[in-house]
Formats: sequence, C-alpha cells, structure tokens
Amino acid sequence: MERTLILCKPDCIEKNLAGEVLARFARAGLRLQAAKMMRLTPAILTEHYSHLKDRPFFPEIVTFMSSQPVLAVILTGDQAVTKVRDLLGPTDSKKAAPGTIRGDLGTDNMRNIAHASDSVENAEIEVRRFFRPDEIPA
Repeated sequence: MERTLILCKPDCIEKNLAGEVLARFARAGLRLQAAKMMRLTPAILTEHYSHLKDRPFFPEIVTFMSSQPVLAVILTGDQAVTKVRDLLGPTDSKKAAPGTIRGDLGTDNMRNIAHASDSVENAEIEVRRFFRPDEIPA
C-alpha cells in the first residue's frame, strides 16, 4: 500500500473542481486518508519547489500557488503514486490526453489542476511537509 500527496492548486479551487478531482481518484480505487485546506507561504513553496528555484518562472509559481488556499490531500492505494500521475496526465495540460484530469480540466503548464508526488520517496517527504502526524488518521 502506497500513499501520495496531491495539492489541488488554486485553479482547481477557483473553478470548484476539487470534488470532481477527488471523485476521479476514488473511482480509480484510491482512498482518501487525510485532507485540509491551507494557504501556502513563500517559505513552504520555496522548500517544495526548491528544484525550480533557479528557473526564471519560479516567482510566478510562488505567486500563483500562494494566491489562494489549496486543498492538500493524502491518497492511499496500490501503486498510488503511479496511478495518480497516470490519472492526472502530463504536467502541461495542453499536452494531456482527453480523459485525464489535466486534459479535461487544466489550462496550461502551471494551471494544471493539481500537484502530485513523483515518487514514493518524494511522497513521504511531501506528506511530512504538508501534514503533521496528528492530522493523519492511522
């Protein structure tokens, strides 16, 4: 059983699509372990996107991701990381196939509905980054 982190991004929240996104994950057999609305600070975004901090678009990411609260979610299931990434489609919504979450609901490379952990190892790091242990039911 794996777990993974999803952040329903500001565009997802603004378009009122979080329920649809979570329903798609549920229909694929993933279970919701924990969820919370939170406003991301520049500090947590700098940590979370540290691999992009030297890119020219980094300030735009911080501005976008802190523009309004996001929904942080932990999903569990068999091969949860891969399953979530397959359901989402590629990062660039313009390149995502119809039927994927990003292909159906996203706009572009940044406004792509959700962030998802890219590996089991990163999922564990990201879960600890966004959730305290007492916020995660056993």
